[in-house]
Amino acid sequence: MEDIKLALRGIWSHKLRSILTMLGIIIGIASIIAIVSTINGTNEQIKKNLIGDGSNAVTVSLFNQDYEMDFAVQSAPNGVKYISDNLLGKIEKLEEVELACPYHNRNAYSNIYYKNTSLAGGTLIGSDMRYLDVNNYEIAKGRGFSDADIVSCKKVAIIDEKTAQNIFPNSIAIGKIIEIEKEPFTVIGIMQKKDEFAPAINNIKDYYTYKTDYTSGTVLIPDTCWPTVYQFDEPQFVCVKAIDTDHMTAAGNKTAELLNDYYKLDADTVYKGSSVMEQAKQMQALSESTNKQLVWIAAISLLVGGIGVVNIMLVSVTERTGEIGLKKALGARKSKILIQFLVEAAVLTLLGGIFGVGAGVILSVIIGKVSEVPILISAWSIVLSVGVSVVIGLVFGLLPAIKASRLNPIEALQRE
Repeated sequence: MEDIKLALRGIWSHKLRSILTMLGIIIGIASIIAIVSTINGTNEQIKKNLIGDGSNAVTVSLFNQDYEMDFAVQSAPNGVKYISDNLLGKIEKLEEVELACPYHNRNAYSNIYYKNTSLAGGTLIGSDMRYLDVNNYEIAKGRGFSDADIVSCKKVAIIDEKTAQNIFPNSIAIGKIIEIEKEPFTVIGIMQKKDEFAPAINNIKDYYTYKTDYTSGTVLIPDTCWPTVYQFDEPQFVCVKAIDTDHMTAAGNKTAELLNDYYKLDADTVYKGSSVMEQAKQMQALSESTNKQLVWIAAISLLVGGIGVVNIMLVSVTERTGEIGLKKALGARKSKILIQFLVEAAVLTLLGGIFGVGAGVILSVIIGKVSEVPILISAWSIVLSVGVSVVIGLVFGLLPAIKASRLNPIEALQRE
């Protein structure tokens, strides 16, 4: 504590010199925090843009080689039946999975009409109310499926708001009858996302990267009605809700492995989980590899700041030659002198680090507002920056401290 007090007293007595010495540390730390905050913010934005509303839903579909199977144009593989409750229970017991539901789908090939209005390019889903829970939907108007609807194969449908706008632009949708493959279904409810999210589209590249919802609407019918509509049984896909975003890939992969082991499918036809998080990680890695180069460039200013510390501490040793000689004449050991000057250098750079953190946070906020880039300031980057500033003081203050500890007391007093 005595060494720290001496260091603070010395810094205060030479305020301008100390501030100029700390300037390199302040600029370096501020630059690194701003860059790291931008990297973190960009990575979070990439994740949000790809995943969307934060439902953490992963689709596990049947693939033939590298292409997802579409039963509108492909025949179903042999031996793949409906997902049983027992198999679904095993999926939900996976530690990465919160909820799961089986479903059928027709994407863009669905033949859906209301009178003469077609839902061209719409998506038809055959499932139950679990589909809404897994995919972050809720009933906005009307009602959902009842157990009686599922058991009795009642021809009822739930549509999303996009479907309602497209085929019922000027009328109330609830109670209307739509035709699905010439089969009449009564609209009983309208579903909507619990959390609406639109990806940040800043240019045409972002549009093609993130804008994946090209359907004109989604219609949900009871899965028990699917054979009525399409006249034969089809294998089901599975949608699982991961416990959090970071476990989406593992949830999809483990579900796919469980299904493949259960059905003992051949190598060409297998279940695979959607790779949204893998795509996000690849894009994040590309972003980080570019920005990490900027971190190294910013680190050069820390090196310059360290050289400034060496310079000022050597000047301090020269100015305090008499003080050092007197202390050694009174019995002070080399280690005591060494620690005193090391502490002074560390306190100097620690103050620079603290001011640099404050400047970095302010700089990050300014960058975020001016360039509209998302910013995420992490606690670990602040702690690391302060720690690095102390290490710089210890490393670059070592040479002047060693020089001070090795001064001959007689020569030091005579020089004074």
